[in-house]
Amino acid sequence: MKKQYTYFGYERKDGKVGSRNYVAVLPAVVCVNEVVEAIVAETVGTQGILHHQGCCQTPPDLTRTTECLIKVGENPNVGAILIVSLGCEGVDTDRLEQTLRETGKPVERVNVQELGGTSIAIKEGIDKAQKLVRAISGMQRTEVDISRMVMGIKCGSSDTTSGIASNPVIGYVADKIVDAGGTVMFGETTEFIGAEHILKRRARNEFVASEIDRIVQQMENRAKAIGVDMRKGQPTPGNIKGGLSTIEEKSLGAIVKSGTKPIEGVIEYTDVPKGKGLWIKDSPGREIELLSGMAVGGAQVILFSTGRGAPQGFPVVPVIKICGNPITYGRMNHDMDINAGLITLGERSIEQIGEDTFDLLLRVASGETSKGEAIKYTKSMDFYMLGPVI
Repeated sequence: MKKQYTYFGYERKDGKVGSRNYVAVLPAVVCVNEVVEAIVAETVGTQGILHHQGCCQTPPDLTRTTECLIKVGENPNVGAILIVSLGCEGVDTDRLEQTLRETGKPVERVNVQELGGTSIAIKEGIDKAQKLVRAISGMQRTEVDISRMVMGIKCGSSDTTSGIASNPVIGYVADKIVDAGGTVMFGETTEFIGAEHILKRRARNEFVASEIDRIVQQMENRAKAIGVDMRKGQPTPGNIKGGLSTIEEKSLGAIVKSGTKPIEGVIEYTDVPKGKGLWIKDSPGREIELLSGMAVGGAQVILFSTGRGAPQGFPVVPVIKICGNPITYGRMNHDMDINAGLITLGERSIEQIGEDTFDLLLRVASGETSKGEAIKYTKSMDFYMLGPVI
């Protein structure tokens, strides 16, 4: 008989399930990040989304920023939202507020210029944030089936152990969630280069295969448009020191974390998966934009593979670190959650560490604190933009 897996999450009015219950404090523009930081510092249960966009961007990127902020507010780990506006930003703050109110979540807004300055806005923001925290603090977790989980995947600061230990562990877990009816997202289009033909074989149909080709070519053409070859930036200097010599070699190791299941479709950076199963999100490889993309996509938890030791987390989504390098795990064990280096040493199998990781995933989704959350390494984030600052 097939085993039934469950976890304990916050059921939202839109049917989604959250692993956390934060008040997200959303700056409409980079200019009010300091206001957001001051509000968050004085209010337990809040998390600031400290991005660097919102003004002096091309119209498509302003729309993109608005959509990213909406999707982060809609993420099931967010129970309520406080919007902080300067008052003259390019982001459509009225649309942001109206759309988030339609989710049924409590929403408040402060406007720095209308209130008369920073100090007054901070005081008003603290009062409203505390009100929101009280409004959602009584919500209780309920037991839900694993099929309601949306998991994001990332690898970073990779070395040779990533492709042979930590990435396969994530692939094992991804397969298990897909088999159980859940949803998994992976991205890093840059790191498909040289391995896209392998991913295409797993595409659900010819259209999905053509979409994989499209996003890879599009990513390469963006670099060529400014007269550079992206291979000068990938693999990174850190990857090369870790033993990865080419982008193709890095890609072959990176795609292993997506497991073996069919790829249902390719979604844009601002989109959420259009159904269950395994999805590709068109996104860059850098941590802060990729983790943000997973949150935008509705991820409740993110599994993160590393060899050299990437520390990043995300404000409203717990990030579980799986380290394939036993030396790095020993040095950075306060950052790393799972020691997949035992696979590298031949002491444990991929399946054994995969089961350990799956068990931890269920516990973290149910409220257990990841190491990244424990050390508060959760501020580094930003959204992936396509155009210049103008």
